[in-house]
Amino acid sequence: MSTPSFEKKPILLLLLATLAILVGTIITMVLPFAWVNTESDRIETVTPYSPLEQAGRDVYIREGCNNCHSQTVRPLVADVLRYGEYSKSGEFVHDRPHLWGSRRTGPDLARLGGKYPNAWHYQHMAAPMVMIPKSNMPAYAFLSERSLEANSVRKAMDVLGFPYTQAEIDELSSKTEMDAMVAYLQKLGTGIPWRKTAAVEIVGDLKNPFPKDTAAIAAGRTVYQQNCAPCHGDQLEGGIGPELEGENYDDEILFELIYGGITDNGMPSFANLGSQKVWQMVNFIRYGDH
Repeated sequence: MSTPSFEKKPILLLLLATLAILVGTIITMVLPFAWVNTESDRIETVTPYSPLEQAGRDVYIREGCNNCHSQTVRPLVADVLRYGEYSKSGEFVHDRPHLWGSRRTGPDLARLGGKYPNAWHYQHMAAPMVMIPKSNMPAYAFLSERSLEANSVRKAMDVLGFPYTQAEIDELSSKTEMDAMVAYLQKLGTGIPWRKTAAVEIVGDLKNPFPKDTAAIAAGRTVYQQNCAPCHGDQLEGGIGPELEGENYDDEILFELIYGGITDNGMPSFANLGSQKVWQMVNFIRYGDH
């Protein structure tokens, strides 16, 4: 078989190869970027970062948090069930650069904002294993010892074209990098009202399947310690979350609160545990020996 004539001409081959690469780059990178950054992709409720949030984002990037945490929920059933509504292109119009990521050593953070109260984030950043015993995330307590530089944040806001007020800049002088990090984390995913639309709906009548059952109470203690103790205390005495007095709730009401979460005060839903484990926790809280 004879060799094609152009392969005998290295300069022509080099030009053709370069052309092929350029065409591929334009199709796979340039055009999609242009299509995404259009007015039709804008979401009215997605607003630019405030100075404090932008400072937190810069700290997030500096500390390499995006190496372990992605910030995009793929339109896959498993992703949506675990992290919430899948990500929309319009959510990232103010991100420079975007932090979608592809590796999840830790959980995705695209829908983190509002999931927990501020106090949870402060404690988690300072000592992750206190809040999540199996976490391999390093501690970032030192962020509380570092003050923000207002002029640096102002320059970043000017370069990005984000609006800010002088009062917001002046306020940075009393803030730490930890304050900024928490503010940034609480911003993530709040541009669309996905949490209320994705609220868990309980269908059918609720009835405690094993009221005051000693085995269920024992199992509920274990589930509680693994999921609730960091916020509500080992003995339900309260902490980040309020003190839990089981006798103040009916079984069904307590189940609804745990299963569905409370979006207004930063308590996440524990529907992922399944009804049986939630009922076990109900029995422990209501009838266990605290």
